[in-house]
Amino acid sequence: MFKVEAITPAIGAEISGISLNKDLKSDTVEKIYNALIKYQVIFFREQNLTPESHLKLAESLGDIDPGHPVYPHVEGFQSIVLLKNDEKNRPDTNEWHKDLTFKSNPPFASILLGLNVPKIGGDTLWASMSAAYDSLTDGWKNDLEGLEAIHDMGTFRNDFYKEGGINSVNSALKNVGSAVHKVIETHPVSGKKYLNVNQAFTRNIINISQGASDRILQFLFQLLAKPEFQVRFHWQNNSVAIWDNLITQHYAVNDYLPSVRHMQRITVINDKRVK
Repeated sequence: MFKVEAITPAIGAEISGISLNKDLKSDTVEKIYNALIKYQVIFFREQNLTPESHLKLAESLGDIDPGHPVYPHVEGFQSIVLLKNDEKNRPDTNEWHKDLTFKSNPPFASILLGLNVPKIGGDTLWASMSAAYDSLTDGWKNDLEGLEAIHDMGTFRNDFYKEGGINSVNSALKNVGSAVHKVIETHPVSGKKYLNVNQAFTRNIINISQGASDRILQFLFQLLAKPEFQVRFHWQNNSVAIWDNLITQHYAVNDYLPSVRHMQRITVINDKRVK
């Protein structure tokens, strides 16, 4: 039986009584989607998810990203990103971020499968950007309304620098590009307002000085880091997380090395229910 249990008041729920390999009928998919919109990130345990089922689940939510600009993919499945880290391949996702906001149309959702995860450590945290927005005073809300900020590839500069030095970084900045997004956005389905900045990719607020921009952004980054707005998930092998990338950001804790953490992820670009 399909069962949803909330984990924190602000964000997160665990769903049980379903096999993501077998039970993807339209009514079940609708229940999954509704839970995702309501709780912003949802979790499943003991899911022996095949690549084909992983893709089917992602396609039930919307259009799939063809591939990540930096990370490798699972052999034979271009759209499934391979996230395999150990002492020799150290992770770079241990900072708060919302995926790919340097694109003009950041993705709607992601589906992450834990295949081989550490018994201790390697948790992921998600933060509700709507809960953080709701905590702001009316003065802050009014001041932030209408502001826009530039997002670029941020710490991915490190990956390109390792490949070919500063010339590679400059080329990547040109090819990957930047985007401008509102600091306060409204979710197209839930109607909730949320903070639309993240420490990894948001560089500066437009039309104010760099110093003033830095002070505002640092205040917002610190606000988003409050535990009251977060849920922390301890992975087990064959666990699955689906999150709404529009209204959340996440942080993969790097405390498990030299153990291996092997994950696979599909990103859903557009919500097919939103026209």
